[in-house]
Amino acid sequence: MTRPILPINSPKVINAWCSYDIANSAYILSVNTVLFPIYYQIVTKKAFGSEMVQFLGMTIKNTVLYEYAISLGYLLVIFMTLSLSGIADMGGYRKRFMQFFTLIGSMACIGLYGFNGANIGLGILLPMLAVLGFAGSLVYYNSFLPIIATADLHDRVSARGFSYGYAGSTLLLIFNIFSLENYQMFGFTDKLEAIRFSFIEVGIWWLVVSQFAFYYLREDRRKVRIDSTIFTRGFHEMIVVFRFIKRHKAMNRFLLSFFFFSMGVQTIFIVASLFGKVELGITDTKLIMTIMIIQLVAILGAIIFARVSARFGNKTSLIWMLSTWILVCFSAYLVQNEFQFYILGAMVGMVMGGIQSQARSTWSKLIPAGTADTASYFSFYDSTEKLAIVIGMFCFGIIDQITGSMRYSALLLSLFFIVSLIIIAVTKLEREKPPVN
Repeated sequence: MTRPILPINSPKVINAWCSYDIANSAYILSVNTVLFPIYYQIVTKKAFGSEMVQFLGMTIKNTVLYEYAISLGYLLVIFMTLSLSGIADMGGYRKRFMQFFTLIGSMACIGLYGFNGANIGLGILLPMLAVLGFAGSLVYYNSFLPIIATADLHDRVSARGFSYGYAGSTLLLIFNIFSLENYQMFGFTDKLEAIRFSFIEVGIWWLVVSQFAFYYLREDRRKVRIDSTIFTRGFHEMIVVFRFIKRHKAMNRFLLSFFFFSMGVQTIFIVASLFGKVELGITDTKLIMTIMIIQLVAILGAIIFARVSARFGNKTSLIWMLSTWILVCFSAYLVQNEFQFYILGAMVGMVMGGIQSQARSTWSKLIPAGTADTASYFSFYDSTEKLAIVIGMFCFGIIDQITGSMRYSALLLSLFFIVSLIIIAVTKLEREKPPVN
């Protein structure tokens, strides 16, 4: 028997939707940000005798190879979601695609247990697949927001989702760090084995916790003719949406602003621990504590800026946060000691949670009311963010290589936020009528 679709603004559905952030955020924090980069560097250096590894007949630095793999994973997400989102909208397959990418990501996390450093191909393939699963599932997860809640609740619901994710992923990371530091208590032979087992934990966590969201997230299904023209029809849906975005000044300009500030936001989060280690000599343990500070303060930031938006509007909220991000970049250039770095981490956390939730809710409000193409609209949104990550990391690395200091790279990121702030300041964020197919 088919379960009925619960009405819009249903607390059960909203809470279930938010719970998916708990499921997949565990991967991005525990595996992608903290544990796997540390494990990867240790075991590859041990296996190859130095930071230089052999791959496909090339000799390349281990971290560079890893960064290339992650970048390729994000590029694959862009192409795959742009290809599939039109089909998801046509047939109501958002949840099916979300489940598909979740399975890929969680299985890739579990598979990381088998990476020992010498099998370098596995060590870059699985992280690439995990990124593909994480970022791919987010497209369809985000596309449910306009379906499950009315526009007046988007800010609050989006903030709740990020808050759930920050809290849940931090709790799992604390447990993983505890098991790492007390590996003998858990029966592990050393810390590396404890880290390897944490990959399995995260994969199972991601797969199991997501089932709560999958149970309640339902959508109208439409019969779609499966033949050789399905991708052509899917691309037609995407073209219709793309043409509307081009004509809609608010959406067009917001995406441009989103692109620039995403280059800054995502790059800062990715390199924050590396900046502290290289520029200030902070130990790994203290860097992990800094990341936890960022995560916990981000919960508060998401809630505060949702209230700012409710009172003053999304535009004002975004302007305040972008101004703060500019201050963060200049502060990173000037920071000199550990205490200042912790304060900087708290500032990053406050605007990290706020700007991520506000960006998602602002875009959902700009999507035409009543449209069935929510996955297509969010495919452009998420593809913009992924492209920004690739370009932002590349620019950060180039400046770091030329100047020999990440401080100058931080100044470069401030320019991205300044451009984004100017675009938002001159944009009137209003929704227009939906396009006609």
